[in-house]
Formats: sequence, C-alpha cells, structure tokens
Amino acid sequence: MIVLVWPARADEGMWLPFLLSGKQYNDMVSRGFRLTAEDLYSVNQASLKDAIVLFGRGCTGELVSAEGLLLTNHHCGYSRIQQHSSVAHDYLADGFWAMQKGEELPNPGLTASRLVRMQDVTAEMVKALNPQMSEKERSEAIKKKGAELAKKAVEGTHYEGEVKPFYYGNQFILIIMEVFKDVRLVGAPPSAIGKFGGDTDNWMWPRHTGDFSIFRIYAGKDNKPAPYDKENQPYKPEKFLEISLNGVSEGDFTMVYGFPAQTEQYLPAVAIRHLQQHIYPLTVAIRDKELEVINEAMASSQALRIMYAARQAGVANGWKKLKGVIPGLERYQVEDLKTAEEKILRGALDIFPLGRDEYIGVMEEYNKTYSSMLPYDVWQTAFNECFWKQPLFRFVFKGYWLPGTDQKNDKGKEAFDKTIEDIVKSISGTYKGMDMTTETRLMAALISEFTARIPDERLPYALKDAKRRYKDDYTEYTHQLFAASIFRDSLSAAAFFGGWKPSSLKKLMKDPVFRFVTGIVDYYRNTCQPEILRYTTTLDSLHRIHMRTIMNFSDPEMLYPDANSTLRITYGQVKGSEPRDAVRYLYRTTLDGILIKEDPEIEDYAVPGRLKEIAAPQFYGPYGDQGVMPVAFIATNHTTGGNSGSPVLDADGRLIGINFDRAWEGTMSDLHYEPEICRNISIDIRYLLFVVDRYAGAGHLIQEMVIHQ
Repeated sequence: MIVLVWPARADEGMWLPFLLSGKQYNDMVSRGFRLTAEDLYSVNQASLKDAIVLFGRGCTGELVSAEGLLLTNHHCGYSRIQQHSSVAHDYLADGFWAMQKGEELPNPGLTASRLVRMQDVTAEMVKALNPQMSEKERSEAIKKKGAELAKKAVEGTHYEGEVKPFYYGNQFILIIMEVFKDVRLVGAPPSAIGKFGGDTDNWMWPRHTGDFSIFRIYAGKDNKPAPYDKENQPYKPEKFLEISLNGVSEGDFTMVYGFPAQTEQYLPAVAIRHLQQHIYPLTVAIRDKELEVINEAMASSQALRIMYAARQAGVANGWKKLKGVIPGLERYQVEDLKTAEEKILRGALDIFPLGRDEYIGVMEEYNKTYSSMLPYDVWQTAFNECFWKQPLFRFVFKGYWLPGTDQKNDKGKEAFDKTIEDIVKSISGTYKGMDMTTETRLMAALISEFTARIPDERLPYALKDAKRRYKDDYTEYTHQLFAASIFRDSLSAAAFFGGWKPSSLKKLMKDPVFRFVTGIVDYYRNTCQPEILRYTTTLDSLHRIHMRTIMNFSDPEMLYPDANSTLRITYGQVKGSEPRDAVRYLYRTTLDGILIKEDPEIEDYAVPGRLKEIAAPQFYGPYGDQGVMPVAFIATNHTTGGNSGSPVLDADGRLIGINFDRAWEGTMSDLHYEPEICRNISIDIRYLLFVVDRYAGAGHLIQEMVIHQ
C-alpha cells in the first residue's frame, strides 16, 4: 500500500475514542496532553467518555457533579426553556434558576444518552453481504444483520444498541448506549447573556455569548434510567468532569469530546459544485424570506416573540451558517482541490491498478448522476424548506393516510382510530406554537418562493392554478384557504377531530388546506421522491467505492470517518486567526467587550442591569484573570453541529470551556478543513461559573462541582 492522499491536516480530525491509534495519541502527547488513552476511553473502568452524553437528539452535554448535574449550551436547551416560559414567567428574558432540587423542571421527551461501549463488527456484517447483491438487497441485509447484532449485544440489559456504518459502509461499528429519560432544567441565564449578540453575532468572532444552560439527570432508585417520577433520584455517574480555573493562553492544548452530527469530508468535486452553486444558495434565499416574516411578527409583540423564539433561532442558525459556507468554499477553491486529489488517485491507480477501471467508471457516473439529479434535488430542497419543515404543514399531513386506510378489517380500523387520537393529542401543542395570522402570511411568502424557483411544468396542480389566478401575490389565496378550513385555528381543529364521525372523512377530503397539503405531497411522492431515491441509491454505491479507493491509498491511522452523531475526540490548540486582509483576531474576549457592544436600541446587544452592576474586578473573585473577566475563546478544534455543548478539556482532562459555535469564515469545515482559518468558539468555564455564582446567586450549584484553582 502506498500512502499518497488524504492525510489529516494539522488539528483536523474527529477521532473515534476506542480506536485512538498510537500516532494520534502520540501526537496529542507531543502537544502537551498528560493523560493515558485508557483515561479517555475504557470499558473496564470509569473514564472521561462516561462523563459525556448525547443531549437530546442533536447536542452534547457533560456531567460535572456526583449528583448528575449537566452542562450544555443555552441554544441546546432553548426550546425547553421556551416551553416553560410564558408572558407571566418569561424565562427566556429573565432566566431561570432552581434554588433547590424540588424546583427543577421536568422535560417530557428529553433524553441524555451515555456511550457504554463501541465495537467494530465489520467482519460479522460483511458475512451477510455478497458482491451480487443489488443496493436494495445490500441495504436490507445490513439492516437485518445490524439489528441481530444489536439485539444480541443488549439482551438482558437496559441498554440500547445500534450498528452504524462508517466510511460510507466500508466499516460497521456497534454502538451501545444508556438512555436516561428524566432530564430536568436547573438553570439558564437570561437570553441577554445566553444569546448575547443574537443573530447579528451568530457564527461570528469576536463573540461575547454566555451560551450555557444547566440540567440534571434523574434515575430510579437503582441508578438506572427511568421515566419521569417525583420519586426519582439524582443520577450518580461513573465519572464526572472536574473543572480548572487556570484559564487558557495562546498555544494551550485543547480537546473537544462530544457527538458531532454530520460532516462530508470525502465528497467528490462534482458534489461540491452541486452544493455550492445550487442547493446552498437556494436554501439561503428561501430562509431569507421565511425570516423576514417571522422577525416582523416577533417584533410586533412580546407574546409572539416568545412563541416564535425557538423556531426563529433554528431557521436563522442554518441560514447564517450557509452564508459563511459558500464564500469559504469559493475562497479556498475546494472544488479545485477535490479535482486535484482525484487526479492524484488516478495517478496512483496507474501504478497500482487494482480497482482502476472501477474507480474511473465511478467518477464518470458521478458526473452523470449529479447532472441528472439536479432538477429533482432543487425541487426537494424547495419543498423541504417551503413546506415540509413548516409545523402547520406537518400537522395537516398527519391526516394524509386517513382517506386510503381500509377500515373494513380490525388492523386498519385500529390504525385509523390511532391516527385520529394522535391528531387530537397534538392539536394543543401545535397551535400553541403558531399565530395563525403569521402562519397565513408565512405560507403566502413561501408559496411565492416555491413557484418562483420551480418551472411551471414541475408545479403541483394547486400551485400552478394559484400562480395563474393570483399573479404571484398569494396573500389573498392563503387567506381564502384558511378561512374555509377546519385547520384555521385550534378550536375548529379540536371540534372537528374531537367529534369525529364516519361522515367527517368526506368533509376532511374537501377541506381546502387538506387538499392543498395532500396535493403537494402526492406530487412529491409520485414525481420527485422516486427519482431522488433512485439517484441516492446510485450515490450510495459510488460513495462507497470512492471511499474505499481513498482508504486503499491512505494511512489508516490518519484517516478519520465522517461525523455521524457518535462520540468523537478532536484536539488542537488555543489560537487566534487572521481571517481577512489586515484583520487579526485575538484568542479571547472579555466582559469589557460586552459593555462596549451594549446598545439599548438593539435587542441583540441589551445588557442586563445586574451584569453591569457586577462588571468590576472586586466581583470577579476566583473567576477573574488579572482584573478582567474572560468570556469566550477560540481554538483549532475540528467541530461541527452536534458538538454544541461539548466540553473543552485541558491537557489534564479538566473542563475549561463549553464549545458552542464556529467562526463564520471557517464554517465550510464540514466539507473541507483549513487549519489557518477554522476555529471553534467556546464559553470560558470561568464566565459560566461567574454568572451562576455572582449574577444568579446560585452558589449551591458551584458547591456540587470539583474545582481546581
């Protein structure tokens, strides 16, 4: 084997802790790391991995006390804080602090999952496959064999298991998790601290955001996961993180330990072009319009601000990121870099021709597939952004299968009744998060976006007819849709579905909003989805062969798998950056910068009076650093979505910060990592402790932690 391509760049990589190789570990030690590999990951004794949890479905959290106290980001806990908020108790604006355990708030549906162990099961999985299988047969065999291995691995335990593919299906790893289901809100700063800078500063450096919230895991009396119960006890973890107040300096070793969600580091050049020129700009443009409507509504009243806060934050987060990804891909000419790497592979295959013809065929097929897929991918992207991601559309879709359900047999009748029951149960929660005047305006704006970007011949009948009749002004159209619909408000929907009778089905099928939704979904399922599935199946095969070729010509110890929400280690150093000509960023920010940014006329830069009162060295105590209060710092750790809330650890494995973002100029790192520009942003743990102790007066939480000065 000859190593020609894809060595990880300095500070690049998201490494599986149970496969941490000698080269990576030795590199960490050379940078100052002082623990053993066993300290990071062990199945025989408590290790740092036991203090890290998957928070909910898309963030990371870390345990910091013997009583299950958990730290994560404010934006990770944001929707839960919102759900507990009202005009009378606005925890988003005012913050929330439980001064005793009895005041901690339950969060139905929220989980915290700890990795028990990982195991490479590639050999067992491959036995269930053969080269003659179609992609569909291969997928079904993988699913069946993976389920068998997972079931066997957790039999007789309370754990949950899953076999996940890595390197596009060239490797398979069994993941065993312990899932806790009673996670309670303990504390959250006001948004003026936890979200300071708002959308203006999101994805940007310098940053002055106290992006943290505090939860606690509860367990049954046996210390095992249990559903919420008042009698549950604080979880006693096998390991929790100790905290260092020594702070950070330029060049210090840092390690992020968390659950990164998704990267695509090994895509071919044609895929980069597809995303950069078509899919990403389309997504940004649609979200521009969506945010315009939502922001206007939120500015009109406090009730709407609370109602739409979490939804707006989710839309804006991805929007702002993509606005950084596109110029990053352009600046570093990532498509050209990928093309050059592919030429190197071709050259290597000329010398070592095993698989050469297959690889050449793959590259030719890549170009044909992405070209043919483009109109369907554009359609699906517009459909997802304009319709499928909208809560009202998804709610109406709950009834989509009702007209086609055969109620003549017991199974069909049971499924039908369960769907009605599910709809009735979800009405209150769905409409609680929507203002129908805003939803009507939003739907009109998004219909306008969709019809402007999709050719007439690819429009569903309802949209084609509406475009002809309303001349691209859909405000009146959506008003008419909802005015005559059972979905116009929660009372109407509750009365209709709550009083369901046999004749109700005919009325539902005639409902204008229901017909609108089902017409669009029918068109997608019949016209677009089959083509997308066909192209996706082809790409799965191409990616697997492309990745296998890369693996054949790479050092296996220095090639890391793409992120897929499994526990990873990434390491680097505290370091400033020079993102543009004549611009140099220092590695940290301080509380002084918050006061400088303050602008009472701009919501993003409002500063709580209490914070201003204690913004002086005499209040900093052990959390200050030579008369200043550190707030955030940047480092070269390779992170992505899912790393939000991840602990940032020093060379001794002690907590020094919580990762919450990336610097805007380097957000293309999901596709291509550049060490000179890619930076992760973290809240300094000393600022978190300062806010908890001196701002909130919640010193009892500090007393739970083990802190080193």
